[in-house]
Amino acid sequence: MDLLKDVTLLITHYNRSTSLERLLLSVQKLDMGFGEVIVSDDASDAPHLQHLQELRAVYGFRIITADRNGGLGANINKGQRAVGTPYILYVQEDFEITPLFKKTMPEALALLEADKGLDLVRFFAHFRYPYLKPYGGDFEEVSIPALAWDYNKIYSYADTPHLKRAGFEKKFGAYREDLKADRMEYRMCISFMVNKGRCVITKHYASLFIHENLVSEPSTAIRPPRQRSKEFIIQIIRFCYRQLKYNWDLLVTPRRR
Repeated sequence: MDLLKDVTLLITHYNRSTSLERLLLSVQKLDMGFGEVIVSDDASDAPHLQHLQELRAVYGFRIITADRNGGLGANINKGQRAVGTPYILYVQEDFEITPLFKKTMPEALALLEADKGLDLVRFFAHFRYPYLKPYGGDFEEVSIPALAWDYNKIYSYADTPHLKRAGFEKKFGAYREDLKADRMEYRMCISFMVNKGRCVITKHYASLFIHENLVSEPSTAIRPPRQRSKEFIIQIIRFCYRQLKYNWDLLVTPRRR
């Protein structure tokens, strides 16, 4: 077994224990070990908590529980604060790891160990980031040019699977616990940009993880129709609104010291 003793696999979970089992099985098949595996649960219902205990007996992870459902931000925060290793591999429970990851993960860890200014290595994306520059090997560095009009520049950070330093919260702040998941991720994207976060993403971002919600355990993220509309006028309005909002938020968000 390849043991990554300096890395904790942190998995956030809420009412999708079958999906979690699928993820854990995909990790087991890789024959890859970690310093610790933590499942941070957000006050799941009783049947899922029971299944969680059954899975723990098989896979040997540590469960961090919650008295009440606090949302994804709170779930990530309490999970991160329980980590005792220098690095965190963060994955939500509705992903599966593919065999290619076994080669990529040690390479990503080596990058963080060699480049002390690097904050994040991303392993998954729903689309190719619009501004990238060569970094080395199978990785590209996320870049934001002065005239970066593509509003997807905001996703220099994303809460999809990634490897980061355990001191991430100290540099970029805690995840907002008073916001829904999309808004919480957006605020971390802003903090990452304001605080000059550096990130690389693998060229194999579409091949390392499978993201597929089970019919029995669908996604809990619900987006309003206007965010999905393909109508031309709606797209224009959305583009203008995002340009104004993103740049305003970047301007007024204070930088952490």
